[in-house]
Amino acid sequence: MPWNDNANPGPWGSPPSGNDGDRKEPPKRRGPGGPKPPPGGPDLGAGLDQLRRALRRLVGGPGDSVRPGALAAIAGAAFAIWAATGLYQVSPNEEAVVTTFGAYSRDAGPGLHYHLPSPIEHAEKVAVTSLNRLDVGGTGTPDGDIPQESLMLTSDENIVDLNFSVTWRVADASRYLFATRNPEEAVKAVSESAMREVIGKTPLDLILTTGRGKVQLETAELLQKTLDSWGAGISVVEVQIRTVNPPQEAVAAFRDVQSAEQDRDSAVNEANSYRNRVVNEAKGDAAKIVQSAQGYREQSVREATGDAARFNQIYAEYRRSPQATRDRLYIETMQRVLAKSNKVVVSGKGVTAPVILPPDIFRPRTVAAPANVDVAPVQPRAAQ
Repeated sequence: MPWNDNANPGPWGSPPSGNDGDRKEPPKRRGPGGPKPPPGGPDLGAGLDQLRRALRRLVGGPGDSVRPGALAAIAGAAFAIWAATGLYQVSPNEEAVVTTFGAYSRDAGPGLHYHLPSPIEHAEKVAVTSLNRLDVGGTGTPDGDIPQESLMLTSDENIVDLNFSVTWRVADASRYLFATRNPEEAVKAVSESAMREVIGKTPLDLILTTGRGKVQLETAELLQKTLDSWGAGISVVEVQIRTVNPPQEAVAAFRDVQSAEQDRDSAVNEANSYRNRVVNEAKGDAAKIVQSAQGYREQSVREATGDAARFNQIYAEYRRSPQATRDRLYIETMQRVLAKSNKVVVSGKGVTAPVILPPDIFRPRTVAAPANVDVAPVQPRAAQ
């Protein structure tokens, strides 16, 4: 039967009768488990009554009055708990910005700090040493591309599909929190705008070949300049182009153009190499001819100088002894002339037997007469 059925009180006995003021507490069953709740569930009313009596014993005075000491203790404990909520810890990679009723008040570095409890003051922590990265244009794959972000127009009116990433960090925590409503969205919007401006001033060939580094630097500078003008408190670390390609519809045509340009560059390089080789050889031959001419000039000048000096010496000797000088010059001249001829001059003075000459004496000679051939001196013309 139900436990509250008055017809059959059950093991707990009959409920008390009469007014509520005469109600007595039901007897408690003694035992290891104490009083047991009725089978239908816990008695919430009894639990509330017990809590009410415990509070009355704690703060109640004589009669129904509240003891002042207990009320002060409760208020002090509540105030202490509320005041303790102002303690906060800032990590080494963070910086805290304290606001008073929502307005900026001060900054706090790493360590344990205190601010007036909420809602008077509030501390917002910002990671200032962590690097943040955002992608513009998608992930670089066909499935992850965002055409409205990646397709850009170059200075020569071509379309390029470009994906890039921006790495940035917080430079000023207070400005970072108050300058923009959503800093990440602001950085992304400004990054896309800066990249479009730089790409719009650069031709497609330069973007696809050697101008990628220049585009990245100019975009980073323009992005940082714009964020500084806003007072965003953000420092741009790097702008990196991940992929840059022509649109998918024109990839084949662009490949043909690049192949033709490579062939053109190869032909130009070969022609330049041939030109350099021919020019260098011509310059070498010209330098060789000039050096030979200079050597021949130096040789001729020196020989002429020597001949003149020799003539002057002979002339000086001739003035001292004209006849001896004439005889010596005549003999030296005849020696030079006869040394290259096949004629043999034999002195006939004191010859009693026939003169036998070697068989090779009349062969053409390019050197002086053999030592075993006696060449008689020829008398000077004056003496004859």
